[in-house]
Amino acid sequence: MIRRRRYAVPLPGAAPLQLGDRTLVMGIVNVTPDSFSDGGLCFDPGRAVAHALQMEAAGADVLDVGGESTRPGAAALSDDEELARVVPVLRGLMGQVGAPVSIDTYKVRVAQAALDLGATIVNDVSGLLYEPELAEVVASRGAALVLMHNRGRSLEMYRDAEYADVGREVVAELADLIAVAVDSGVGRSRIIVDPGLGFAKRAEHSYEALASVGELVSLDRPILVGPSRKSFLAAGNDAGPTECEWETAAAVTAAVLEGAHIVRVHQVAELARVVRVVDRILARRSATDAARKRAAS
Repeated sequence: MIRRRRYAVPLPGAAPLQLGDRTLVMGIVNVTPDSFSDGGLCFDPGRAVAHALQMEAAGADVLDVGGESTRPGAAALSDDEELARVVPVLRGLMGQVGAPVSIDTYKVRVAQAALDLGATIVNDVSGLLYEPELAEVVASRGAALVLMHNRGRSLEMYRDAEYADVGREVVAELADLIAVAVDSGVGRSRIIVDPGLGFAKRAEHSYEALASVGELVSLDRPILVGPSRKSFLAAGNDAGPTECEWETAAAVTAAVLEGAHIVRVHQVAELARVVRVVDRILARRSATDAARKRAAS
């Protein structure tokens, strides 16, 4: 079990995101007709807003709104189409939710619009690889930035899935991405890292990345992990994405024990209960370690 460091991630116009005392839950709001995980459940803006509000009521600490499916084989979406999907949802959420809102995008124009509407976090699945100028937008707005490990595009998701040591390579490549972001003006204190489970990783690579989450501690940045309903969890059985809730719970537990500060999930109510239990285990372990240290001194 990894002892998490504490961080306060600044957010524009809001209180900092306090990380480390407990695990935060990020609720996924997919505004897509073809999501691998929920089949377009929230493609209608009204339903998406209602779903997000339900997630907050169920315990979501952050809401992550995205308009483009990044499942393996998915084609890229135009800026205009993505804006048409997410802007009505963002407008509907602002003023109704207390939780910080994240925009799940790698596009400069989409991020600009979302930040203008009140989003405070940009969650970039490309880690600035697709549109590097995104870093300058984030820097100019004082937003937080999630840098996810990735290689290549969704249409060729597994072309670059070749690793000698997944854990070390993910850490090294994320370190490079952090340097790019900082060089572009993003404050280091505003950066969160994500190992990118399922992205440019075959099932065995995703399991190794999950088992190696603790190695990300060396980057000295908060860690976000998103295992929810990922296809690697169904490897070896006949379960579809929406039937992998037990597998997701196991992966979330592993991520938190390995030091994750935030878990990104679809089933907020259920997984908020899971992380509360894991947090209690971590708290007891910390108390036991402290007591043993005092007794030995």
